[in-house]
Amino acid sequence: MTPRTNAPQLLALTRARLLRLGAALCAGAALPSFAQQQPGRPAMQMTTRPIPSTKEALPVVGCGTWIGFDQRPGTDEYKRLPGVLEALFAAGGTLIDSSPMYGRSEETTGELLATKQRTKPFLATKVWTSGREAGIAQMEQSFARLRTKQIDLMQVHNLVDWRIHLATLRGWKEQGRVRCIGITHYTASAYGEVEAVLRAEKLDFVQINYSLDAREAEERLLPLAAERGVAVIVNMPFGGGGLLRRLRDKPLPAWAGEIGCTSWAQVLLKFVLSHPAVTCTIPGTSRAEHMADNAAAGAGSFPDAAFWRREAAAIRT
Repeated sequence: MTPRTNAPQLLALTRARLLRLGAALCAGAALPSFAQQQPGRPAMQMTTRPIPSTKEALPVVGCGTWIGFDQRPGTDEYKRLPGVLEALFAAGGTLIDSSPMYGRSEETTGELLATKQRTKPFLATKVWTSGREAGIAQMEQSFARLRTKQIDLMQVHNLVDWRIHLATLRGWKEQGRVRCIGITHYTASAYGEVEAVLRAEKLDFVQINYSLDAREAEERLLPLAAERGVAVIVNMPFGGGGLLRRLRDKPLPAWAGEIGCTSWAQVLLKFVLSHPAVTCTIPGTSRAEHMADNAAAGAGSFPDAAFWRREAAAIRT
């Protein structure tokens, strides 16, 4: 893990921008319909936030495909997956994030979208290899597996050979093959390099880990992304699953209902989405009921930083 460093100059430079961004997000963009899955409660809408580089509205909760979508046709696990995408789309979500690193997940996603597609997804995947030609071959394979001629977001996975791949992707973006480009990582130990790339390159997205028990991104990366006009996708919003497992059997705090949460998963996602620099989060799941539960965290309002300062310590203990 990288050491936590004070960055008063950076925070001072970005505080005003973050406040303006927060106000804009509260005002909201056009909101797609959100089907609340609980009987007797009124339908709600999933919040959207603008992608800074394109100005389009992106729903704040998507779906990650690591492990959950690495399934073969005919298995019970595979048969559950159409319901996951139906729950995502019914809630107003669109972003589906995958990678060639995730086994069969890209292929599964392409198959499911080809059989039943009511909503246009925002497809995100990654390149995860070294060398220009190997990168091109792997990305072409992703197009074939996802069964699409255009990918909304292609990311350099864990910064592997990022200079080479970003050069290729800039050309593909000009050609319209990809709409947005970005970089990803999932550990705080890589934040120094992530920061350097954010400062050096013109990017549309950065994908990083951020959760209630892993808050290092607040120090420099989230303010820097806001300053640079880069959309932020948060992976591992449950702290890799460990935090959610620890909380699962504990009673929800009394204030959970006040912020529109009926589960610990929703509380943890509300925390992530409360940061004004975060554009979207992508909790992974292979169950429709979990997808619907996760998506509900994207509706309603989000507590401010003062609220989490009061409550976060008690949740983590």
